[in-house]
Amino acid sequence: MGASRSGIAYTVGAYLLWGVLPLYFLMLVPTGPWEVVAWRVLLSFVFCLVLLAVTRGWASLRAIIRQPRLLGWTALAGILIYGNWQVFLIGTLSGQVIETSLGYFINPIFTVLLGVFVLRERISKLQWTAIGIAAVAVVVIIIAHGRFPWIALSLTASFGLYGLVKKQIGSAVDAVSGLTMESFWLIPVAAVTLIIVGSTDGITFGAVSVWHTVLVAGAGIATAVPLLCFAAGARRIDLTLVGMFQFITPVMQFLVGWALLKEPMPTERWIGFAIVWVAIGVFLVDLALKKQRGRRAAPAALI
Repeated sequence: MGASRSGIAYTVGAYLLWGVLPLYFLMLVPTGPWEVVAWRVLLSFVFCLVLLAVTRGWASLRAIIRQPRLLGWTALAGILIYGNWQVFLIGTLSGQVIETSLGYFINPIFTVLLGVFVLRERISKLQWTAIGIAAVAVVVIIIAHGRFPWIALSLTASFGLYGLVKKQIGSAVDAVSGLTMESFWLIPVAAVTLIIVGSTDGITFGAVSVWHTVLVAGAGIATAVPLLCFAAGARRIDLTLVGMFQFITPVMQFLVGWALLKEPMPTERWIGFAIVWVAIGVFLVDLALKKQRGRRAAPAALI
């Protein structure tokens, strides 16, 4: 029960932080998405090294290095989260925050499907109904909007698979050591990216203003903290429950894009999102029913 409660707290905290990240990254303009992600990688690695030094977690890191299987899992996780970061920044900095929110609206349903087909987790008929409704929503958005939502679906796939990898790693890798290795594998990618950016558009870090430099430097912390919370939560609770809580992030991102940034929401897009929200409603009803049945079963087990 204690692990479950802490897992819920970590997971919800991660999703709340991710919900406001678009506003943070928009403050980094004129830095482009490729440069931002490169600094995210390098500064996240530095931040994790500091955490390891403070917590004296070097033994856990050495344990990962001695196991080729864990090295492979952390490398795969690094590739997936890099793809997620890059697509998210492209969407955010190109005025498509609402589409990024769509990706995270769909992601819980994809996560549940991964739980069913890969981890053999069992789900209810209501959850299957929600999956079907969400599939209809994606088709409606593609047809009505006239454009394939590649940003949304890329975010869905990359983060869903990242969550699956973290679940497969489980308790064998703690959150800080895991993110340290994930960032480590991406250092060459980040270095090459900065070289290319420097030779084309030019590096903006340290060249705009003191405040801008501080904000870019803080990208490592802004990146690492929610990921650490997510990693700590994902290995404590079922993957299906992780998927349920993820609705927090897209709701916040949608409100940022629509209410604060005034991104366009034509009628056809409202229809597609409305169908997605119906699917979410079905999921939440199912979750409430499960909790109710759990409360009833607990006293019965004591008799």
